[in-house]
Amino acid sequence: MIARDDLSDVRNIGIMAHIDAGKTTTTERILYYTGRSYKIGEVHNGNTVMDWMEQEQERGITITSAATTCLWKEHKINIIDTPGHVDFTIEVERCLRVLDGVVAVFCAVSGVQPQSETVWRQADKYSIPRLAFVNKMDRIGADYEHCLKMISDKLGANPVSLQVPVGTETEFAGVIDIIEEKMLVFDEQSLGQEVVEKPIPDEYKAKFAAARMALLEKLADFDELVMEKYLEDTRVSAEEIYDALRRATLALQVVPVLCGSAFKNKGVQPLLDSVIRYLPSPKDIPTVEGRDQSGEIMSRKTSPKEDFCGLVFKLMSDTFVENLAFVRIYCGRLKVGDRVLNPIKNKKEKIAKLLRLHANKREEVQEISAGDIGAIVGLKFTTTGDTLCSTGDYIVLESMDFPEPVIGVAIEPKSKAEEKKLSETLQKIAIEDPSFKISVNKDTGQTIISGMGELHLEIIVDRLVNDFKVAANIGKPQVAFKETITEKCKAEGKFDQLTGAKGQYGHVVLEVEPLERGKGFEFVSQIDKAVIPDAFLGAIRKGIADSLDSGPLIGYPLTDLKVCLIGGSYHEDESTEMAFGISSAMAIRRASSLAKPVLLEPVMDVEIVTPEEYIGDVISDLNSKRGKIVGVAAGKDLQIVSAHVPLTELFGYSTSLRSATQGRANFTMQFLEYDTVPANKAEVIIKKIRGI
Repeated sequence: MIARDDLSDVRNIGIMAHIDAGKTTTTERILYYTGRSYKIGEVHNGNTVMDWMEQEQERGITITSAATTCLWKEHKINIIDTPGHVDFTIEVERCLRVLDGVVAVFCAVSGVQPQSETVWRQADKYSIPRLAFVNKMDRIGADYEHCLKMISDKLGANPVSLQVPVGTETEFAGVIDIIEEKMLVFDEQSLGQEVVEKPIPDEYKAKFAAARMALLEKLADFDELVMEKYLEDTRVSAEEIYDALRRATLALQVVPVLCGSAFKNKGVQPLLDSVIRYLPSPKDIPTVEGRDQSGEIMSRKTSPKEDFCGLVFKLMSDTFVENLAFVRIYCGRLKVGDRVLNPIKNKKEKIAKLLRLHANKREEVQEISAGDIGAIVGLKFTTTGDTLCSTGDYIVLESMDFPEPVIGVAIEPKSKAEEKKLSETLQKIAIEDPSFKISVNKDTGQTIISGMGELHLEIIVDRLVNDFKVAANIGKPQVAFKETITEKCKAEGKFDQLTGAKGQYGHVVLEVEPLERGKGFEFVSQIDKAVIPDAFLGAIRKGIADSLDSGPLIGYPLTDLKVCLIGGSYHEDESTEMAFGISSAMAIRRASSLAKPVLLEPVMDVEIVTPEEYIGDVISDLNSKRGKIVGVAAGKDLQIVSAHVPLTELFGYSTSLRSATQGRANFTMQFLEYDTVPANKAEVIIKKIRGI
């Protein structure tokens, strides 16, 4: 077993990929070969360990990230299996924030797919070292070399192949280990548990020699010892290659690539060996950075002997306990009974119970140490992205960015008796999922729930009805429009009123102008403090910002505009922050309604994979949906169409695509940007929402 303070034998890794590339199947095999599970679960049978939710088992997809711990060759591996569907990108984002390394799984037939690119970019953002596992080598159309090329071309990575596949498609028999110079065959009788070493077959010797030469050439660019031996034509030992590869992987210079078929139980043990050899331990992340009370950057050593600090990266409502907070411990130790500080909320929390997780099963522990991932039961004030540290200490670790929802539906209880239960349950889910939002429409009084896509909301409604037993009626999906302005304009706001004995006075002149798409809101003051003292600027800015929640057209949020304070006046005795807040709100409402406001809609980046004979129908259908075709690429017997399509046109698209292609095409989409709605379409939308 692992020494208590030895972090070099710990790995915190995530399994990430596009939907249906085989992440969960790969994780199930890892659990089986490490002895964590005693039988192999299959996604198509709905009996996997990691996809434990009823909604996951019904649909055969991962919805929530599941954590587990296993042992392999005296090393402890904490694994998080993340979703591949774009609607659940937030799950990947928050897991990557706390992981040290990642295994990216690619389908050998499809290669790099849209969501593969998204999760890869997320891993780039956090500078996480990666391994690649090219899965499904037994499938018809599997092409290992093509996958390597796509990893290089589409992801801008530097893939280094560590294996040569033996046999292709249904004839896939095993792999040749380029470093150890031997063939590995996975015994089918023992479900791949027994790995048989064999000499390299004669017909593969030339291919192996070329692959080994390519590996050494790439490593020579990053390692002086390998370069010297390569130039002198001296043999490089396996250990020297391992060391060079580890250094280059940790420095994000290369991505080691392995291959196999998780479903056919081939290639998983070498992947586990590579996780230990090349991915970082918490010791390889020597310090963690945060900010102190004054906002200055400070760093802490990753060690159990330091003061405690950790990051809560996920909350989960649970039927048996109040709530679970997933936490990554960066420094020190967390023990049952400890009192800790949440510096963001400035609240103290008591640690009542600590758990080690294995999907939805729990094991109570007395402490969690630096470099580990676990769960705390019953935190009262802490939410996703919050730091916890020792009382008397103060450090705030970098939090996470959460995407804005793009689609909403109206929801109401079926009876008055269900009203409170619905409200409480929605709040529970919102705390658990930061990409899910609840709002109330001011005009209609309806409760609107918003999320990242139709599937996201479908799962939430499913959980409401089946898990939480709330009876509710659901409206049609609604798009989260925004509003912006197209012209420069100025307006005045004056609030001059007597309230009781004391007057209230605030007077501002504001100028608004449009900003580039996606820039949000900017406020600048161009006046002298003799005109309006600096003490009132905060209230003016807040008055403006609060008013941007409701635009002049139909009350959607106002965005992408710059507001300049260019004039105004104040009274020494009667001016108050409240008066300036009100006058600012009046001015911004006038200015924005005069500045030719327009409606903005979310536009999705859509990729459709279709057999060649349906390409005309698919493109014609996209054109009818105001889609803009940005590229058509040829795959193996398939065409890949990339398009930008407004979200309003995509409701029920999966049904129309299936009927147009006899169910043989599929598509993925992710949010791209907000863009202006054409005037004629905007008029229809505005009339419909106003009920004209």
